[in-house]
Amino acid sequence: MADPDWDSLTQETVRNLSRLLQAQTANPPGNEEPAVEVIRQILEANGFPSRDLAIVESAPHRVNLVARLPGDGSLRPLLLSGHTDVVPVERERWARDPFGGEVVDGEIWGRGALDMKGSLAMYLEVFLMALRSKARFRRDLILAAVADEEAGFTHGSKFLTDHHRELIEAEYGITEAGAITVYVGKARLYPIQVAERGICWLRMTASGKPGHGSMPHPDNAILHLAEAIEKIRRVRHLPVHLTSTFLKMMEAASRQVAFPLSLVPSLLRSPGLAGFLLNRLPEESRGLLSAMVANTVTPTILKAGVDTNVIPSVAEALLDCHKLPGQTSQDVMREIGAITGNSVTLEVVRESPGTEFPVDSPFYRTLEAAARRMDPQGIFVPMLMPAATDASHYQRAGVSVYGFTPGVLPPEFPTFQIGHGHNERLPVSSIRSGLPALWEVLTNTCA
Repeated sequence: MADPDWDSLTQETVRNLSRLLQAQTANPPGNEEPAVEVIRQILEANGFPSRDLAIVESAPHRVNLVARLPGDGSLRPLLLSGHTDVVPVERERWARDPFGGEVVDGEIWGRGALDMKGSLAMYLEVFLMALRSKARFRRDLILAAVADEEAGFTHGSKFLTDHHRELIEAEYGITEAGAITVYVGKARLYPIQVAERGICWLRMTASGKPGHGSMPHPDNAILHLAEAIEKIRRVRHLPVHLTSTFLKMMEAASRQVAFPLSLVPSLLRSPGLAGFLLNRLPEESRGLLSAMVANTVTPTILKAGVDTNVIPSVAEALLDCHKLPGQTSQDVMREIGAITGNSVTLEVVRESPGTEFPVDSPFYRTLEAAARRMDPQGIFVPMLMPAATDASHYQRAGVSVYGFTPGVLPPEFPTFQIGHGHNERLPVSSIRSGLPALWEVLTNTCA
């Protein structure tokens, strides 16, 4: 096969990504059908046979697409999975149309450019490259464009695993959040996701005595709820639990940085020292480390009252909690209950398990080797993803899923400010640097 024309392939990826960004798939309410139709049209235009394409609907307009490029079957399949839903936008706070898919000054703008239509467009591109090569791989190559990742997986990876497992069963899978540049000073860090925390959404309820608002009294459900939330706010972090992945991440980091910086990851391998450091970090610097070594709790929605002059008997808060691999929802509720006491009750609203896959697997080594060739001066570590992805359900189908969305970002690019934020965009140069790494993983794994 001739050397790929990466500049041309990058431009094709950008054109396809622009179309995906123009498909309005905000969740809620969830309407992934327009994005799935874009991908279907692209596959059809490239001669992909309809017999190898499955489009399954879990509810009206909640659509998943699974395309399979058959191999010779000597090895189990490789799954490339990206979600087509995106979080909602506040249009008035964007500098450009969040569903415009415009390329401006070398960046493509739109909700989902980072999370994760940009990665999905790259997965689609290497899938098309494999299709055009007419090579007979040892593995089936599966491309999945799934619904509902942003709101709990019900209509996407969970639905496929529960009802169409035969479509997505594979030995290995790739999904979002790994091998994209994180700057630590002047160093370029590339975390490759091998584990993630599970979700544990809780309802915290406080009860009290109802009455007329003109006659205040202390047994007010809203006051009880506010007191419980304030107790949570005052606690810097929940108890520390060091996972196998976090320890391996610290071990890999200490090998690749020079003394005296190498002492920091070594010290973090102690639960006591990790907790000591968390208690002393400034609040704005504590979040990421806390998410890697502890379960977390964040109040996100408050509900109470029927009218201004009525003291309600019930007030509730919804808590976005995430649990480390090996931790249960009961563990999370016990840790929160130790803070709030008996003034509130806790109930699980939705949950998914954490995941943890091997760092010493041949596939992980393939991912790391491809990322190193992308940036030979980078630092590469296995990562525990603070949030949850579709991997939490694919693991039930026996798939070992790693986060791998490679790309070299410029130092000034505000990755953590614009993902799920305003003015989300992706540098075209990141796509150009990441495509060869993805193609290397595909060919080395499947050929």
